[in-house]
Amino acid sequence: MQTRRLIAEFFGTFALILVGVMVISVGDSGIVGIALAHGLTIAVMASATMAISGGHLNPAVTVGAYVAKKIEAPLAGFYIVSQILGAVAASILAKLMLPATMGDPNVLGLPALTKYVTVGQGILIEAVGTFFLMFVVLGTAYSSKAAKVGGLFIGLTVTLDILWSGPLTGAALNPARWFGPALLSANLSNAVVWTIGPIIGAILAGLLWPVVWAPKGEED
Repeated sequence: MQTRRLIAEFFGTFALILVGVMVISVGDSGIVGIALAHGLTIAVMASATMAISGGHLNPAVTVGAYVAKKIEAPLAGFYIVSQILGAVAASILAKLMLPATMGDPNVLGLPALTKYVTVGQGILIEAVGTFFLMFVVLGTAYSSKAAKVGGLFIGLTVTLDILWSGPLTGAALNPARWFGPALLSANLSNAVVWTIGPIIGAILAGLLWPVVWAPKGEED
């Protein structure tokens, strides 16, 4: 039933964005804490929703899965809408919960380019990080020959991606992770970094997987 899939994508994305926004907005966790918070949330939520919806929780991953012929176009579109709505709802709740004296409720963990990182570099960084993520999603969640611990490895990939790219771009790796906080903060600057960048990376991984890495019998 498609409704169950859409609810799973909404709730999983909601949890990811809520935890990420709260951890960053509190401001005491540092890059390791932020990476672990996102990675652990992805690990548990992807695992919980994988059998229902595939555990995408990310519009870029949905696009990559479509390119790799793992999901049909109409359902992919509904997934993306559910993920965006989950991100917006989480950002609204985070803004309501954050005390005025703790962090900045108007920023809401919004990704930002570090000084001297250009928009072009930001797009490249987000694309590379999301390429790694999409590669692991295809190699674990979508491969029948992989060990059934895909959620854990997807979460670990998000963690390592944030550790290396977070100081440069905020490591959204997920257009929904950027869009919810951006909408609530009324700050859509440099949108291409956190929308186009992750989508490019996911598309490249989705195109290469069937012809380069897919195990025999899983090429299509």
